Amino acid sequence: MATRGSTVLLLAAVAGIFAALASCFVADAGVTCPAVCLVVAAGVLATCGRRLRQRDAGWDRRVCVLVLGDIGRSPRMQYHALSLSKHGYQVTFVGFLESKPHQDVLSEEKIRIAAIPEVKGVRAGPKLLTYVTKTMVQSAQILQVLLSMELQAHILMQNPPGLPGIAVAWFVCVLRGSTFIIDWHNYGYTIMALSLGASHPLVRLAKWYEHLFGPLASHSLCVTNAMKDDLAKNWGIKATTLYDRPASVFRETPLDLRHELFVRLADSHPQFRAARSDSEETETTVFTVRKPGDGGVTLRADRPALLISSTSWTEDEDFSVLLKALEEYEGFVRGGAPLPSLVCVITGKGPQKEHYKKLIASMNLEKVKICTPWLEAEDYPLLLGSADLGVCLHKSSSGLDLPMKVVDMFGCCLPVCAIQFDCLHELVQHGENGLTFGDSAELAGQLKSLLSDFPSSDGRLGTLRRNLRASRGQRWEDNWDQNVLPLLAVPR
Repeated sequence: MATRGSTVLLLAAVAGIFAALASCFVADAGVTCPAVCLVVAAGVLATCGRRLRQRDAGWDRRVCVLVLGDIGRSPRMQYHALSLSKHGYQVTFVGFLESKPHQDVLSEEKIRIAAIPEVKGVRAGPKLLTYVTKTMVQSAQILQVLLSMELQAHILMQNPPGLPGIAVAWFVCVLRGSTFIIDWHNYGYTIMALSLGASHPLVRLAKWYEHLFGPLASHSLCVTNAMKDDLAKNWGIKATTLYDRPASVFRETPLDLRHELFVRLADSHPQFRAARSDSEETETTVFTVRKPGDGGVTLRADRPALLISSTSWTEDEDFSVLLKALEEYEGFVRGGAPLPSLVCVITGKGPQKEHYKKLIASMNLEKVKICTPWLEAEDYPLLLGSADLGVCLHKSSSGLDLPMKVVDMFGCCLPVCAIQFDCLHELVQHGENGLTFGDSAELAGQLKSLLSDFPSSDGRLGTLRRNLRASRGQRWEDNWDQNVLPLLAVPR
C-alpha cells in the first residue's frame, strides 16, 4: 500500500499549487509571477510523482475497476473483474456496496472489493449546493482511495456515472503512470437531461465535462457500434465496441432448479403459491409439481405464463406502458379469449419503485398477478431461465446504448418484447429473436399473439425460442478475451 505520508504530501501539494496559481493571477504580482508559479508547481508534482510511481515486482498485474455506483447492480463491471482475475490480474474493485455482488466475485481470491460510502452532499439549501458539495467531497474520496492503494497498471472505469470520477481517475493515472480505460455505457449528461431538461446548467456542465475529460483516456470501450461512431465523430475518441454478452450463468434453468426457486419465492410472494395440493406429500407451486415417489419435477398443465422484466426504476423506463398492456391483456381474458393467466415479475431496485408499487396496488386484476421482488445475484439468472417471455422498457437516453437485461434474457433463450429506439436493431431482430413495440396497445397485442398457444411450444413464442437456441452467439468470456485483453498488453 502507498504510505499515508505520500498521500497527505500529494494532497497538500495539489492544494498549494492551486492556491499559488490563484494568487498569481488574481493579485497584480507582475508578469513573471505566473511562470514562476508554474515552474514551482511542476517541480512539486514531479517530486511527488516519482514517489507514487515506484514500481514493485507485481505492479503490472494489478488493475483497479472503478464504478461510482452499486457494485452489486453493475453486472458488466463484475464481468470485467472476473475476466481480469481469470487472466491472473489482481483486481481492486472500488464502488458502493449496497447490494450483494455475484458469489463468483465474492469468492474469487484475486478480487478485493474496496467499498466506499455513497456521498450525499449538503441536504439543506438549493439543489445546486447539494450537487457542488457532493462533487467536491466525492472527488477527495476517490483521490484518497486511488492514491492509497498499491500502484495499479490500469484503472478501468465505468461511465456513467463519471462526474467527478473521470477527471480524478485521469489525474491519478497521470501521476502514477497507469493506463486509464473508460468503459462507455452511455453518456451521463443525457441521463441527467431526462429529469432536469437538456438546457439545465448542470446538464450543460456535465456535457462539457465529459467532452473535455473523456478523450484523455488511453483506451475507450463502448457498448454499440452506433456509440463507437458517435464517439469518433463528435468526441474525437477512438473506441472499441465490446458488446454485452451473457455470462455462462445465463442459460435455460433445469426443471428441478426451477421448482426449488419457485418454492423459495413462494415463501414471500403468494403469486408463486399453488391454490391447493391434492396430496400433503406433493410439493407444488403454481408452475410446478414435485412427485412424492421419485422426486421428479413436472410443469403443471394449468400453469400461468411467467412474464419477467427487470429494471432500475429510473426515468428511462416508463413502466406505465407495461401496466396498461397488462390491463388490456386482462380485458382479452375476461372477454373470452383463450389465453393463460399471467404472473408478471418485475425485479430490481431504484428511485421510482415505490411509485409504481402504489400504481400496481390500485389495479383491479384477476387473471394477471404482479410482484416486484429483489433477487439475489444467483437467483436472477435462474428466474430468467425459468420464464416464458421477457419484456424490456429501456429507452436509451442517448439512443446509443443497449439494454443488458435483453442480453441476459437471450442467454437464457428467452424471447423478448422490447420497446423500440435507435440502434436496438443491433440486438433485437424483430420476428427473429423477439418483437419490438412502440406503445402499450402494440405490446398488449404481442402478448396476446405470443401466448395464444400457451403452453404448447408449437406457436409463435416457441418459434422465437427455437431461433434463440439455434443462434447462440459468443459468450462474454470469449468476447472479452478478443476485445479487451489486447488493450492491456499495449506498450505504455
